[in-house]
Amino acid sequence: MSDRDAVGQLSDLDLIVEAARQAGNIALSFFRQSPEVWWKNEGRSPVSAADFAANEKLASILRPARPGYGWLSEETDDDAERLSHGTLFVVDPIDGTRGFLSGLELWCVSVAVVTDGRPTAGVLYAPALDELFVATADGPALKNGEPIAVSERLEHDIHRLAAGEDMLNGFDPDFRKTIERAKHVPSLAYRLAMVADGRLEGTIVKRNSHDWDVAAADLILERAGGGLVDLSGHPLNYNRADVSHGELCGASAARLPVFLRQLSHRRNG
Repeated sequence: MSDRDAVGQLSDLDLIVEAARQAGNIALSFFRQSPEVWWKNEGRSPVSAADFAANEKLASILRPARPGYGWLSEETDDDAERLSHGTLFVVDPIDGTRGFLSGLELWCVSVAVVTDGRPTAGVLYAPALDELFVATADGPALKNGEPIAVSERLEHDIHRLAAGEDMLNGFDPDFRKTIERAKHVPSLAYRLAMVADGRLEGTIVKRNSHDWDVAAADLILERAGGGLVDLSGHPLNYNRADVSHGELCGASAARLPVFLRQLSHRRNG
């Protein structure tokens, strides 16, 4: 059996874990080595040689292994052909490129399998931290092979929240006193993983995140006992023509209604 045939026979989760590990190790070889950088989105977003190399590795493993799946990657020109696929890969070769380029370890490779609009397998691999988060739609969320779960802090406890100061404007003053803002985490996917493993109670996500930023982390958070929703409380749908999202909230299932009540002014504004 050839290596390609062997890869093709892996489960979706095992396949994306293998791809994420290989891509992450390639990205790690560029880490703190001053890779070449270009600017996209009218000069607002950096992309590096490491992003492109990791993306190429992901595509070289995943696309031949599942030729019937569609493809959506931050570093591949989007093609509406993906909309004709019930299942596709959604990948971000390096989530947290700014942090990566600054030498911070909080970046990861994000890979999800999305079927009928929702993730069914997801992996976040943070090679600089030697951390691997995985989940499937019918299994537990794991970090380095061990089950993880969201925080069980009560409503009156201090809430560790990752959010911009402006996002907290309009919170009830008494509730605002229970918020301990977390230090900025440059990778949105990793920030959601921190909610999944209980290091944070929640995060508020600014407008214009994309499918590739959140699909894998969404599933990991869900299987850890939480959820990622829009400000109306609706779960996200993926593989639409528009892959960007409005403001979002990620938290434990118990805390989501609490945070959404505090954010209702943003929904109604």
